Amino acid sequence: MVDPPPLDRWDYAAGASVLGLLVFAYVIYPHTLVQYGAWLTIFTIWMAWFVFYGVKWVYSEDRQRPG
Repeated sequence: MVDPPPLDRWDYAAGASVLGLLVFAYVIYPHTLVQYGAWLTIFTIWMAWFVFYGVKWVYSEDRQRPG
């Protein structure tokens, strides 16, 4: 089994944007509609990150496999 790839700046950017959305939706402007929109956006960011990280993991496995 190949080790997962290390986190890079895009991974940290996804995490920071999710935290920023949560702070905005629950601390700065706590309204139900804003919170709902924030969670939809967080889900979209998470799905894009999941695909990005999975592709990075699969292709790093191909580079590490001999032959």
